[in-house]
Amino acid sequence: MAPRRRNAPVDVDAEEALGLATAQSENVFLFVPNLIGYTRIILAGVSLHFMSYHPIYCTIAYCVSCLLDAVDGQAARALGQTSKFGAVLDMVTDRCTTSCLLCYLSSVYPDYALGFQFLIALDFSSHYMHMYSSLVTGSSSHKHINNDVSRILRWYYNDPLTLFVVCAANELFFVSLYLMKWTSTPIGLPDYIPWSKTLTYAQLFALFSAPVCATKNIINVVQLWKASKILVGVDIAERKKLKKI
Repeated sequence: MAPRRRNAPVDVDAEEALGLATAQSENVFLFVPNLIGYTRIILAGVSLHFMSYHPIYCTIAYCVSCLLDAVDGQAARALGQTSKFGAVLDMVTDRCTTSCLLCYLSSVYPDYALGFQFLIALDFSSHYMHMYSSLVTGSSSHKHINNDVSRILRWYYNDPLTLFVVCAANELFFVSLYLMKWTSTPIGLPDYIPWSKTLTYAQLFALFSAPVCATKNIINVVQLWKASKILVGVDIAERKKLKKI
């Protein structure tokens, strides 16, 4: 297996890192992409506030928060403001925002609560394992994947359009499930189309986005498995090194 190492990690301990952050010769907290990240968090909070009683405000705030996910990365690269803090902030915001929506869906679809809980666990565990395996192998970013590691992960992470479409459709599926509890007005399709008399826009969006959502979670499974194998490989390498000492 080819290594994923791009840049060696900076040799700095926790105490020195805290000192640098406190001195703030360059305020990473106020980088433009990180400000966008804070905006995403605020919008996610607004959506959670309205989630139980105002679907329009909730959906608008949630969708704008998700769409800004495509902006912060571009801003970071354009302004030369990429940072480890920003990368983690982005990932944590994604995970928490989706998980909060899934928690709500568990309450409105109690028969499927176990499934939603599984998706939350899979999402968190796969991304945590993937991020950690990237760190221990010295990769400069969790998005830097070689074909030797995983073709599907390389396809997913290294093509910005693919990453955006898959993530957007994944969120669209969950938002559609949310809206299905609030909307009952049929689209008004011709009678010869199946379910034409009862099909709503929310149901239609859910049908179209469901395959992509399934693909996203298959990718999560692959990500979890590959990260686990990488960590085991690192363990084996370290144990061999210790035995030689």
